[in-house]
Amino acid sequence: MTDHELAAFYRRYNACSNEHRFEDLAGFVARDVAIDGTERGLDAYAGELRAVVRAFPDYRWELRRLVIEAPWIAAHLADTGTHREAFHGVQATGRSVAVTEFAFYRIDAGRIAEVCGSAFHVHLLDQLR
Repeated sequence: MTDHELAAFYRRYNACSNEHRFEDLAGFVARDVAIDGTERGLDAYAGELRAVVRAFPDYRWELRRLVIEAPWIAAHLADTGTHREAFHGVQATGRSVAVTEFAFYRIDAGRIAEVCGSAFHVHLLDQLR
């Protein structure tokens, strides 16, 4: 994929995530995707996103910056949501949260094969306690 194609691919993936269409992630994420250096698979990947959205039903990943160096994509995101259900042991608070996230994606055969990211959950949890 060219840099332009990779940018368009990521924007489509981001839109899919923001629409919470996690059942469609197979069009973007490899079945054997590695997360932070460990092969976790598509089900675990989608499961982590579903867990976030279950606790924060209005969760959004706003793309701030995108840097492409094929086959890598670097994304700077501003995440927001309202805490409506338990998350990592913290019962619903009704608080709105906003966190900065950085993620690197390696694309192989037109799918996200590897993702490494900042531990945004830690900063999110700080806002809930």
